[in-house]
Amino acid sequence: MESTPMTDGFHVMVEALKLNGIDTIYGLAGIPITDLARLAQSEGIRYIGFRHEQNAGHAAAVAGFLTQKPGVCLTVSGPGFLNGLVALANATTNCFPMILISGSSDRAIIDLQQGDYEELDQLGAAKPFAKAAYRINRPEDIGVGLARAIHAALSGRPGGVYLDITAATLGSVLDVETAKKSLIRPVDPAPPQIPAPESIARAAELLSQAERPLILLGKGAAYAQADTEIRALVEQTGIPFLPMSMAKGLLPDNHPQSAGAARSYALGNADVVVLIGARLNWLLSHGKSPSWSETTQYVQIDIDPMEIDSNRPIAAPIVGDIKSSVTALLAAIEPGSVKPSPAWIEDIDARKQKNMRRMAERLSANPDPMNFSSALGAVREVLASRQDVYVVNEGANALDFARNIIDMSVPRHRLDSGTWGIMGIGMGYAIAAAVETGNPVVAIEGDSAFGFSGMEIETICRYQLPVTIVILNNGGIYRGDTHDGTPSPTGFVRDARYDKLIEAFGGVGFHCTDTESLAIAVKEGLASRRPTLINAVIDPTAGTESGHIQSLNPKSALQK
Repeated sequence: MESTPMTDGFHVMVEALKLNGIDTIYGLAGIPITDLARLAQSEGIRYIGFRHEQNAGHAAAVAGFLTQKPGVCLTVSGPGFLNGLVALANATTNCFPMILISGSSDRAIIDLQQGDYEELDQLGAAKPFAKAAYRINRPEDIGVGLARAIHAALSGRPGGVYLDITAATLGSVLDVETAKKSLIRPVDPAPPQIPAPESIARAAELLSQAERPLILLGKGAAYAQADTEIRALVEQTGIPFLPMSMAKGLLPDNHPQSAGAARSYALGNADVVVLIGARLNWLLSHGKSPSWSETTQYVQIDIDPMEIDSNRPIAAPIVGDIKSSVTALLAAIEPGSVKPSPAWIEDIDARKQKNMRRMAERLSANPDPMNFSSALGAVREVLASRQDVYVVNEGANALDFARNIIDMSVPRHRLDSGTWGIMGIGMGYAIAAAVETGNPVVAIEGDSAFGFSGMEIETICRYQLPVTIVILNNGGIYRGDTHDGTPSPTGFVRDARYDKLIEAFGGVGFHCTDTESLAIAVKEGLASRRPTLINAVIDPTAGTESGHIQSLNPKSALQK
């Protein structure tokens, strides 16, 4: 009698991933998913192993942002899953398509709370932080489980999805024919969402009445990859535009219509604002005074109708995907019907020139020791001729200063802390950018922010990734200690040599105390495409508490 060919859950999961074009997994191996990682790698899926699950999760999330397909993070059960949960929540908040796949322990023991290895109700723990969460309890359900996760991660507003797979499911055996029939490849999981014609007409009419219109681009506009359509809307209407940090580069920062250098004036004085993939959250002062005029009217393009009117009344909501919506809006605007006031354009330009002169003065100064502006000015000069470079940026002051100083001219090449303002994304994002694109990456890090994911420099060296890390080292959180004695709550070790860390793993370290050596080090790091870490020593008194959002950090009433 001829035996029936058999397979198991490990092989079914790998086949399901391959069928759906998942070619990269970011993760950390261990019980019960070690063999899953080994098998995936042997079957041609690229596996990038990390030192901490949170960093692997951040890598998967930003991979989703860059590629428009779900980034996959693979973790062990219990604590490993919990380590990845921060990244899952961040992906959901930032609207990045990501799937966190975690192995889990025996359901029968967990549900009776009998004390299994790494016992945890992972599905229940994940639900508040994910767009969707599913558990696979049978190997024949792996195909539908992954398909549902892909649909949830990509459709509508993208987000993080949790997919729980039990150890018993991975080890279970089934016949090959049943396994093949169970696999699913979703057809068009993120179809276009066409906006209602009346919403387009309403928006076009509102814009035709505007004297001081402004287009505000969020990272959703960058994710949409509607670059041509957005540029056409901006340039054909003549409306000034303002990019949020991860939307920088959709149009070059030096574009004549950019209002980036006159941000406060543009936001405070616009009469009609077109929000494209941007939410009126804390990053935009919730659309409220004193940052905004109380009479400002809004056109908001968003795929989620629940976002409309979330902070301010929206006069002309457009619910649909960005590419379809911008295309329809541009078609509905009759040539010459949108006429920004010449005075509006002139006022923005005047303030831009004034602010740019101030910036030039700060960048041309050469204090000893360096400060944030002078150090970043040196980096800026090098990156000006390297449009291929992806810039990862995090910190408090390091983030705020770099966002204003480092110009971008290519879309989706700036990756930063985003909507949640989370620190610790640096090395994960840098690794994913290098892995997914093959391009060089410069990660501009505050010394505090670097500490959250710094051990991943071993990962960067292990895979020989073209990542150059610039640590703006002022010896502390916000600033360093300037006195001897017990370290303050925000102080670090003085004169720390972060450059020595990467040398331990075979990378290249630089110790820079002036702008000339810093610029040389960045050039050499990029040219070599070797893992490089630059310890850029800056004034320990440089920086302000909490950076530009110090108003969110209340002081003790007794200290005021």
